[in-house]
Amino acid sequence: MKTIITIFGSTGDLTIRKLLPAINHLLEENLLPDNTKIFAIGRRDYNTEKYFEFISNNLQTKYDLSRLRRHVEYFKLDVDNLKDYQILNTMISGISKEPTRRIFYLAVGPDLLKDIAENLSKSNLVIKGDTQASVTFEKPFGEDLNSATEINNLLWQYFDESQIYRIDHYLGKEMIQNILTVRFANKIFENSWNNHAVKSIRLLVKENEPIFSRAGYYDKSGALKDMVQSHLLQMLALVGMEVPLSYQSEDLKNEKVEVLKKLRYDSKSLIIGQYEGYLDELNIPSDSKTETFVFLKAFVDTPRFKGVPFYLLTGKALEKKESLIEIEFEESSQQQKWHLPLQNNILTIQIAPLDGISLRLNSKVPGLKDEVEQVELDYCISCDHVGNMPEAYEKLILDMNGHHKSLFTRWDEILNSWKFIDQVKTDIERKNIPLTIYKSSKELYDLILEREGVHFENI
Repeated sequence: MKTIITIFGSTGDLTIRKLLPAINHLLEENLLPDNTKIFAIGRRDYNTEKYFEFISNNLQTKYDLSRLRRHVEYFKLDVDNLKDYQILNTMISGISKEPTRRIFYLAVGPDLLKDIAENLSKSNLVIKGDTQASVTFEKPFGEDLNSATEINNLLWQYFDESQIYRIDHYLGKEMIQNILTVRFANKIFENSWNNHAVKSIRLLVKENEPIFSRAGYYDKSGALKDMVQSHLLQMLALVGMEVPLSYQSEDLKNEKVEVLKKLRYDSKSLIIGQYEGYLDELNIPSDSKTETFVFLKAFVDTPRFKGVPFYLLTGKALEKKESLIEIEFEESSQQQKWHLPLQNNILTIQIAPLDGISLRLNSKVPGLKDEVEQVELDYCISCDHVGNMPEAYEKLILDMNGHHKSLFTRWDEILNSWKFIDQVKTDIERKNIPLTIYKSSKELYDLILEREGVHFENI
């Protein structure tokens, strides 16, 4: 079956940095049909040659564009002009008379969604209910519950849920996909992934860089909406969910939704911060209260994890770039009896920058004395598979083409995540949660230690 991918926002950062390199690599590996056609949609008065000049000049990492040139055609289109969509439909219809997989990727801001969705429908580029045609769009899925609902109702007006692919690219990362395998394919965790054995769970997404040129988006969003609502809550749902009835998309999503429905947090634990110098960034209002750091303690009120704290932490301008999940197990029943300096077992799922899994165990120090040390069983997946680790977007594009939706978010996941975020935002306003200005990560970690008794420094 022929595949046609139409990218709206083809001159944007997402397309140039992520989408085109991902498509190029899939073509190189013969994972997309060789007859795949890509229409690059934009408002600029380019032809295809001029478009590739633009791409070449804006690549952060250089790669051979010759293969893409055989598949990509630039098409100038005004998003509010129905006639342009009709012309595009004629072009696409003329390419192949046989069944064709048509993917419309909306790599644009939410302000353009209405016009594009309406015109895709009116031009018959996407016919409601035709699952060979799908529409893909990126987070943010709204700015709050009300705006997210409006966007969703708009999409449902023109498309079936089966045709909608909502991307949180974090779900395409190798170790995010691996969470369920670690959980359900290892007998040692089958009876220990619960509140009888788990003491606490930490979920971290840290960035060492400031916002750079993202002020226009970031100042309206902040860390809470940008990272917690999407990446962190998705990670939490995968860790905290019950065993699904099957490994199929809908069963997985059903269990994730149940976690989000049962999610609450301790408002006294909430810390919001802003890195010193944020107000000096280009296009940031001098009185901005936008948070660049969030820490909170949450609970999942299910029989499996009731009472277990989930610590969520994310921020910019921190000490390093790192994403991980850390599961700390309770001390063994013998630890107190032995009067030895034993430490709790910790399972770490490392998501970035290196993909891997490690497990910390207590072991006797070799020798004549009864001394114990903590040893680490460590497997670096990205080290063992150098050059063979697919980018998140490669997996997501491949799954879109194959109609696989496990790594895409369903509306009720977004609905319940926004309910949680809106509650946090309300608490910030009503309880006057102070904005902590931080120069370094240590200031934040000291505050967390003082408030919660939990170490995050040198985790």
